[in-house]
Amino acid sequence: MQYLPEGLASRHGDGTNFKNMAALKECMASQRILESRAVMCDSEHNLIVNLGYMRGIIPRCEGALGIQEGTTRDIAIISRVNKPVSFVITGFTEDAEGNPVALLSRKRAQELCRENYIASLRPGDVIKAVATHLEPFGCFVDIGCGIASLIPIDSISVSRISHPRDRFKTGQELYAVVKSIEADGRICLSHKELLGTWEQNAAGFSAGETVGGIIRSVEHYGIFVELTPNLAGLAEFKEDVYVGQSASVYIKSVLPDKMKIKLIIVDSFDAEPILDPIDYYVTDGNLHHWQYSPPDCEKVIETTFE
Repeated sequence: MQYLPEGLASRHGDGTNFKNMAALKECMASQRILESRAVMCDSEHNLIVNLGYMRGIIPRCEGALGIQEGTTRDIAIISRVNKPVSFVITGFTEDAEGNPVALLSRKRAQELCRENYIASLRPGDVIKAVATHLEPFGCFVDIGCGIASLIPIDSISVSRISHPRDRFKTGQELYAVVKSIEADGRICLSHKELLGTWEQNAAGFSAGETVGGIIRSVEHYGIFVELTPNLAGLAEFKEDVYVGQSASVYIKSVLPDKMKIKLIIVDSFDAEPILDPIDYYVTDGNLHHWQYSPPDCEKVIETTFE
């Protein structure tokens, strides 16, 4: 499971089967990154990990990069209870009853991930990630072995949302693209470039159709209705319509040269939000340049990765 976000190996049936001491010692010798579930965190913030064959322990100082230096808070350890964690085996000991116990390091797994994977990333690289928690300003994701990065809210999709939970949920697998790399090595991510251009999204709609959408913005000059995460149309103003409602909308016209879709709201109503599977247009490789707007459109919306 080299350098995957925590949980992906177990979720896809690639977790390691810890059968015997010989297998564990072989993994220790090769510094292989393993994954298993943390079953508890003791009073000293050591993580106890279920290895099946035996118990493993991740000492607090080995729980994450930055713990020992004080730049990472202990919540990074505590919050892993009942979740998969990445680690390497560093040794073996015995408990008070003489039972074997594996000594583990999540920090070392993160160091290997940073040195051998994250350090090789370049702007435009498309990577796998897992959403870990959502804040009003963006979605934090695990990009490998529990190492966090942020997708800012304005980089999640072209269609504006009020909170990342409108698009993601914690634990969700997703793809992201490396937007830039800071001087300190931090990875800055984006997401909207993987969801297709205006033309690609608009190709699924035609004038005369009535389709579903979500009210994303209510302005005095009209109402923006999201048709897909990277496509919104403008409807004529209507009373008693508010952000977050579902809607059925009639498509008056599709205008590529103006990058506009004109709508009429047929009905708007409250409904439980449904997070449909994300339809990605790009899932691998490297993007050098991405242009959202149609070629003949006067307004140009684009991203250059460098």
